[in-house]
Amino acid sequence: MFVMKRDTQIADILELAPEVIPLFSEIGMHCIGCALSSEENVEQACMAHGVDVEDLVADINAYLASK
Repeated sequence: MFVMKRDTQIADILELAPEVIPLFSEIGMHCIGCALSSEENVEQACMAHGVDVEDLVADINAYLASK
């Protein structure tokens, strides 16, 4: 099972767990698939969007564990 961490690259999420992309969109990260975001990690994306990285990581890992 894929486990997301704060230093996980966005590109890795797009490749390994594309089913979580809507969860990013729900919190306002609509550019998750843009070229620049694929060079960022989760923590950097959260900082750019004012999202608590620990909450996001916990929520997404809980979602993935439930599948």
